[in-house]
Amino acid sequence: MLFVDNRDMHDPSLNLALEEYILRHLPADEDYLLFYINEPSIIIGKNQNTLEEINEDYVKEQNIHVVRRLSGGGAVYHDHGNLNYSFITKDDGESFRNYRKFTEPVIQALRSLGVEAELSGRNDIQVGERKISGNAQFATRGRMFTHGTLLFQSDITHVASALKANPEKFKSKSTKSIRSRVANISEFLQKPMTVEQFRSYLLETLYDGHPVEAYELTEADWEGVRKISEERYRNWEWNYGRSPAFNLRQVKRLSAGTFDVRLNVEAGRIEQASIYGDFFGTGEVAELEELLAGVRYDQQSVREALSDTALTPYLGPVSLDEFIELLF
Repeated sequence: MLFVDNRDMHDPSLNLALEEYILRHLPADEDYLLFYINEPSIIIGKNQNTLEEINEDYVKEQNIHVVRRLSGGGAVYHDHGNLNYSFITKDDGESFRNYRKFTEPVIQALRSLGVEAELSGRNDIQVGERKISGNAQFATRGRMFTHGTLLFQSDITHVASALKANPEKFKSKSTKSIRSRVANISEFLQKPMTVEQFRSYLLETLYDGHPVEAYELTEADWEGVRKISEERYRNWEWNYGRSPAFNLRQVKRLSAGTFDVRLNVEAGRIEQASIYGDFFGTGEVAELEELLAGVRYDQQSVREALSDTALTPYLGPVSLDEFIELLF
């Protein structure tokens, strides 16, 4: 595994572009590790409706970046007290959705510091009932990355104020707010350390004390990173997009995540469909939305239209019956 130094960049648009560049353009016979710390930012999951995940007035007042990432899952808050890690690896057919494989080395490093961390639910690392890390994945053309946050010493006030809490996510939880559910790793340390010291410790631990092998980015590499940043991560259409008109909406929490389906139904037919949520899929959900366009809005017609379509690549482990129930 080769470590890629991001030169202490804190711009989320550049850091996400660097991650994508490594995934798509560096030699595919190697695995890579990337760390980055962003300026105050909200990083939106690929399938989410941005304006419904953020408190827009607060975000503008505080000059918080809003950037959409390639991976699914929910919106997260980043700042200088949050360390992000990314494992960029081969997609071997067994690693996607296997969060334990990638979080276990991080969990062991935390435990060696006296932090009683454990993997919880789909993709979180928690200490007791409090979340200190969220993780997500993206796969394409035989490559994938697994990336996660590590709340080390973040401003929890911003975490709670910048994000809107979806009540569907808390129905099955004993805690009812973002503020009460998240925690900083620094709270659990036996001895204080800075986020920079924590980063160095984690890097050393992940390499098990062996010398850190690095990939040195060239100026041509950085040019490619800047190009991706401009074309995608600084693009308003990518980060926000236009929310289509709709006259039917269904929101439901399934085992695969929270789903928010918007339909524009005219004269008994689905004119347009939009599927939002914090689910994880490998396919483009727009393809599934297109399959619904023009279909009569009744259960049998929708069932027939999707009978030959596997939903898991788009939505994660969701059955056709569950999806029909969600739509109606």
